Amino acid sequence: MSYAVKEMFLTLQGEGVHAGRRAVFVRFAGCNLWSGLERDRSSAICQFCDTDFVGMDGEGGGRFATASDLAAAAAEKWDGDRDRRFVVLTGGEPMLQVDGLLIDALHAQGFFIAIESNGTLSVPRTIDWICISPKAQSETVQRSGDELKLVWPQEDSDWQAMEGWNFDNLLLQPKDAIGDPDASQAHLAEAIGFVQAHPKWRLSLQHHKILGLA
Repeated sequence: MSYAVKEMFLTLQGEGVHAGRRAVFVRFAGCNLWSGLERDRSSAICQFCDTDFVGMDGEGGGRFATASDLAAAAAEKWDGDRDRRFVVLTGGEPMLQVDGLLIDALHAQGFFIAIESNGTLSVPRTIDWICISPKAQSETVQRSGDELKLVWPQEDSDWQAMEGWNFDNLLLQPKDAIGDPDASQAHLAEAIGFVQAHPKWRLSLQHHKILGLA
C-alpha cells in the first residue's frame, strides 16, 4: 500500500512522558472521527481537534509508494545519531495507514517508534511506545499501552473505567479551546484540580505550543 502523509518534520515531542525529546513527527492524513473540515466539526465524533491533517501539502508531506520510502524520508529528517532515532506516528488517525511493513521499515532505520492514536483501532505491540487518547463518543478498543492521555474536560468521559485499563501512565491534558484563551485557562485550572484530587493521574501540557514549536 502507499501512505498519505500530511507533513513530516524534526521537532521536540511536546506532550506526554517523552515531552522534550528530539523526534521526527510523521503526521498521516485522514481520521475516522472527523473529516478535518470545519464545516463538519459540529457533527463530528471528535470536535476539539487542533491539528490540520487534511491533504498532503505540509512540510515533508506527500504520498509515499512504499514503507521503505517513508522510513528513508524519516531518517533523512533525523540527521543525527542513528542509535537515538525517535519517530512519532500521529495524525489524524495513524492506525488507518500504519502496518507491519512500515513498522519493520522504521525499525530497520534504527527508529524507536511511538504512536499517538485515538484507540478506536488495535495497535500492534511491535510499536515501541503506544499512546492512546480516548474520545468520549467513540469506542476505545485499544485498552493497553504505555500512555493513556485524556484530553480534559470531555463530557461523558468514563475516566473511572480508564483507571482499570492496562496503561503504565495515566495523563490528563487540558483541552485547548482554540481562539478562546479564557476557556483554555479554565480547562487548565480544572485539569490541575482533577490531578490534585486523583493522584493516579499526571498533568500533561502541550509544551510545543508554549515554546512556539511545530
